[in-house]
Amino acid sequence: MAASAKTFSRGSRAGVLSGGARRGAREGAVLLAFVLVPFAVEMFWTFWPALNSVYISLTRWDGISPPVFVGADNYLRMWSDETFRTALRNTVMWLVLFGGLSVLGGLALALLLDRPRRGVGVYRAVFFLPVVFSMVVSALVWRMIYQPDGLVNGLLTAVGLEDQTRIWLGDSGTALYALILPALWRQVGYIMVLFLAGLKTVDPLLHEAAKTDGATALERFRYITLPQLRPISTVVLAVTVIDALRSFDIVWALTKGGPYHSSELLSTYQFSTGVLGSQLGYGSALAVVIFLLTVATIVVYLVRSLREEETA
Repeated sequence: MAASAKTFSRGSRAGVLSGGARRGAREGAVLLAFVLVPFAVEMFWTFWPALNSVYISLTRWDGISPPVFVGADNYLRMWSDETFRTALRNTVMWLVLFGGLSVLGGLALALLLDRPRRGVGVYRAVFFLPVVFSMVVSALVWRMIYQPDGLVNGLLTAVGLEDQTRIWLGDSGTALYALILPALWRQVGYIMVLFLAGLKTVDPLLHEAAKTDGATALERFRYITLPQLRPISTVVLAVTVIDALRSFDIVWALTKGGPYHSSELLSTYQFSTGVLGSQLGYGSALAVVIFLLTVATIVVYLVRSLREEETA
């Protein structure tokens, strides 16, 4: 009888283990499906078109007739293309000014609105509101602001600076810089929200201890807040670089890259050449250049951050 009980116990244990293994296998299959299905969709909608764009950049194609393989001719053509050099220079300037100012402005707003105070939610909503506006509506608003009889020239005239008034979007010396302001108007609120999320992870006890030890506000920000914001800073950098290098809508809506290509970016030049000009091979080559600039900027930042962590 004892032997029968022992046999039954072993059989029950084996049945439990077998059932657990089957349940684990089913759960593993479900998890694998949740991973593979989105990955397959991503491959179809993102990676395959991207890889196909690389191939098209090696061809001469108008979108109608069969593409003709030309190798690196499209890339070699860029260095003799004056408009490309102008667009590349403007894109780098846009990346530095738009990216730098949006990060600094978003961080400053996040620091100001992080502490709980009366009406802070309203201020956060006000600064984030431009992000949800339609870009067409935003462009129309800023076009009116920059009109010769618009708000900017009106304010300059009111303070006695009539000689500084101009057609801001029609002057090749000011068009690119005039576009940065409406772009920042939309971007700063978004960066503010990202930094606000990062500031919630900063331990307030560290600030209290440092304050007790006599650390100034600047020292607490430098040695406590900034190091703990490093993870979210990586996300902010990636988002900012991607948004800066693919900026198109606000530029196209206000100037279309003009006048005389003075506000031309690689994104607008890609559209005007590849889509409107039916030079899809050359336009795809420009898209590849934009992608390489994006990856290179992010990789340089990540490598530098890793080195700083290793030496810290």
